[in-house]
Amino acid sequence: METITSEQPTVAGPAGGDDLAMDEPVVPRRSPLRAAVKTGRPQEWIKNLFVFAGLLFSGKFNQSHEVLEATLTFVSFCLISSAGYYVNDLIDVELDRKHPKKRFRPLAARELSEGTAKAVAPLLAAVAVGLAFATIGWEVGLMVIGYGIAQMAYSLGLKQIVIVDVMTLAGLFILRVAAGAVAVDAHASEWLLLCTGMIALFLGFTKRRQEAVSELHEGSSSRPVLEHYSLPFLDQMVAMVTTGTVISYSIYAVDSPLVGNQMMWTIPPVVYCIFRYLYLIYDRADDRSIAAMVSKDKGMIAGAAAFVLTAFAVLYLFN
Repeated sequence: METITSEQPTVAGPAGGDDLAMDEPVVPRRSPLRAAVKTGRPQEWIKNLFVFAGLLFSGKFNQSHEVLEATLTFVSFCLISSAGYYVNDLIDVELDRKHPKKRFRPLAARELSEGTAKAVAPLLAAVAVGLAFATIGWEVGLMVIGYGIAQMAYSLGLKQIVIVDVMTLAGLFILRVAAGAVAVDAHASEWLLLCTGMIALFLGFTKRRQEAVSELHEGSSSRPVLEHYSLPFLDQMVAMVTTGTVISYSIYAVDSPLVGNQMMWTIPPVVYCIFRYLYLIYDRADDRSIAAMVSKDKGMIAGAAAFVLTAFAVLYLFN
């Protein structure tokens, strides 16, 4: 299956083969600027939209100052997450060069020098932290720093520890929601944080399953932790966190702090998006990234739009 976000070769493969031989060097084709931007993975910034959860569910989306604060928080998390991707690619550069798709990442393909990456990463982190402290507040600034430290810990070792790797990613999602709530002076309820954690675990374990299936078919091994994940185990984890996600969000919607059980109207689009995501992974064997499936699949876009419109209607039109 052709995917939208797969790393594509910068040169055509040899005649009679679909891919370049693994030991052939990749010919750089992107400019240094394009390579630098791609290394920061801007397509993955969609995950940072969780920052706006506090703004949406607190009923403050119609207050311009709070919208600005949440937007600045979003930018700070985009910058710090891009710095983390730089660090991750620097650490994994040799493993990426052995992977049939990741070898076309800018650093692995030598389109971006390691020296440049080592200079850009701390610059992005410094701007992210400076922006948070200067324009939003010290609490959000500390959370941005904590996010960066957690990313570093993940890249340096936590991603190699089975189960802990996915739980770390879940923690990063919760931190996004908490920072967004603090930025707009809103209370992130315990159920909202629990829902965020369950959704993040759902995304994490489904992603690990995608990677495990992909490496099984390709015969490659660029993520050592996958050696400790069997498909039956991952299927069981996906089933558990799917149930937990649906139940936790349903309980939150039944007793929303702002509009009570009126948030139940948002349950159908949430459940649809979860089921659609599972359909893409299991029935369609979709190996695209989380960001690509959420932003490119028409069913996921329709479900997300239905959720946002329904939430806005309940929180702002009929409240």
